[in-house]
Amino acid sequence: MKMKMIQKLTLAAAVASLAMATAFLPAGSARASAEGPELHEVDWSFNGPFGTFDRSQLRRGYKVYKEVCATCHSMQYVHFRNLGEPGGPEFTGPEVKALAAGYQVQDGPDLSGDMFERPGEGKDVFPAPYANEEAAAASLGAYPPDLSLVAKSRVGGPDYIHALMIGYTEAPADVTVPAGGYYNPYFTAGSGIIAMPPPLSDGQVDYDDGTPNTAEQMSQDVSAFLMWTAEPKLEARHRLGFQVMAYLLALAGILFFATRKIWADQH
Repeated sequence: MKMKMIQKLTLAAAVASLAMATAFLPAGSARASAEGPELHEVDWSFNGPFGTFDRSQLRRGYKVYKEVCATCHSMQYVHFRNLGEPGGPEFTGPEVKALAAGYQVQDGPDLSGDMFERPGEGKDVFPAPYANEEAAAASLGAYPPDLSLVAKSRVGGPDYIHALMIGYTEAPADVTVPAGGYYNPYFTAGSGIIAMPPPLSDGQVDYDDGTPNTAEQMSQDVSAFLMWTAEPKLEARHRLGFQVMAYLLALAGILFFATRKIWADQH
């Protein structure tokens, strides 16, 4: 019976260790592939096991997305109501309502069987700028990816997004850039050839909080915002990791004293 108790405690400790490892897994910690230049690691507020999102930065990042990125890129997995939820930009209820109403979304059919447009509501997802991928590709020359999960689906995470947005440069002499294309060494998927023009320039987006609106700052802000859209429960996961760590430490203490007691009884 005593050995079974030890086995159960050991199993519980293993389960707790697995949960802790999952909860504390670093966000966006993957590095760039060897094909591209080394990414500059930004000191993100959400890095580390106790990291949290900077609410002001998320709000600025949303503004950059809305005024710059949303012209071409969709965000189909994010609802307007998410902007007011804990752990994110945490806009107030009236602010979320106003932000949603600034968009026109398709709804229907109505009683006549027709589709119609109405102001957006909290329940709606961000409207896509194009009806489908083909329409986007026909207009832009290539389909711009949805940005909802891009910070988790790209090697390097937010560091990669940040580098890509400000990493445009002249192409090397041995690289031919086609008409309508641009060179960005961080875009390894296209060997540096990218259809998206440089998206940011100093002063492009006005910040309400007085933060300098340099291209560097805007790139960091929108990268942090896209990290949140990809992992909106990051702060809750970090809290869970801390709770699991505390539980694991307590369990280790119980296991230690139980083992000592069992061996003392046997002697």
